[in-house]
Amino acid sequence: MRSARALPLVLAVLATIACEKKKPTEGAAAPAGGATAAGAPAPGDRILFGHVGSLTGLSATFGLSSDKGIQLAIEELNAKGGVKGKLLAVKTYDDQGKPDEAAITATRLVVQDRVAVLLGEVASTRSLAMAPIADANKVSMITPSSTNVKVTKDGDKTRPYVFRVCFIDPFQGTVMAKFARGELKLARVAVLRDVGNDYSVGLADAFLAKYKELGGAIVDDQSYREGDQDFKAQLTAIKARNPEAIYVPGYYTDVALIARQARELGMKQPLLGGDGWDSEKLYEIGGKALQGSYFSNHYSAEDPAPRIQEFVKRYKERFGAVPDSLAAQAYDAAKIAADAIGRAKDFSGPAIRDAIAATRDYPGVTGVITIDQDHNAVKPAVVLKVEGNAARYVTTIQPDTAPAGAAASK
Repeated sequence: MRSARALPLVLAVLATIACEKKKPTEGAAAPAGGATAAGAPAPGDRILFGHVGSLTGLSATFGLSSDKGIQLAIEELNAKGGVKGKLLAVKTYDDQGKPDEAAITATRLVVQDRVAVLLGEVASTRSLAMAPIADANKVSMITPSSTNVKVTKDGDKTRPYVFRVCFIDPFQGTVMAKFARGELKLARVAVLRDVGNDYSVGLADAFLAKYKELGGAIVDDQSYREGDQDFKAQLTAIKARNPEAIYVPGYYTDVALIARQARELGMKQPLLGGDGWDSEKLYEIGGKALQGSYFSNHYSAEDPAPRIQEFVKRYKERFGAVPDSLAAQAYDAAKIAADAIGRAKDFSGPAIRDAIAATRDYPGVTGVITIDQDHNAVKPAVVLKVEGNAARYVTTIQPDTAPAGAAASK
């Protein structure tokens, strides 16, 4: 049903781009949302990656961090000679945090710019808008951070050209449910989800199912929509049910406001969440209201593993900041794409797709990554605790099983 609804939009975008290509003054310039290019060598001597991200809008830090991670990966690869004798470059388009714009810019990248691989999006709702375009044009798409199951699945079928390097919502929801019951010993939890966001809904459903299975009680399940400013009605209803914590699998802007308003209502319960919390803006907006809260994530910059600390060092030298998980996952996505192109028999779409699908035990900075039969990454998750203006490492949760056919050697 999703791909059927997306088809008219794809056809409309194709028609628009066909018209644009007739304009002699435009060529490969950026769309209205803006575009950036990093380290681009001469045309014909390069492998071009296309990145779709939210550089502006309510979740702008997601796209900005991802773009930096991709740039660092490409700069490192080019310093070593590129891939198969060709240098790499990335063209990034801003989707402004809008699914329709994500579809438009993804189509422009694969049809007009003719990228070898499509990277993005972070948000599952926007990746879902891009996925049919990747499949229709036989261009592999790797989302760094979209965790909704439907991103790589069209009904019961695995999307042939869509992959991810992050874990999926059932695993992430299970991780926090296990942590809430096993480590925090919580018996009563409420849920506050963004009903307009595939990511938030999927995460909430996974958490709710596992938490109940483990014997916990969900005392309330409230909803909101991204961009709402007043959450006090939902929080007042939750307060009346007296939960021990509130699971809020939303994005950082909303979560920070929810935390502040919960404290204004006298609620002292910790909030629990997912990787959508990961942004410096979370602490800037939420302040002390988030102290003692927990969220699941893909990596921690505090992990002492040498490859992680080396990545953190290089990123800080390049951008003057500690890389968040969005930057780390985008870095891994770009590196895995390049690794696959290096292994592919040629530069065709099917060859690159087959090589990405064959990725086994890749030593990423967000974990050792294997792509399973559904094009998902099998990898660990971490749980972080908000302390001060930072998220501190608490524990790592490994996946329960390895994917069928995964290689044992490294």
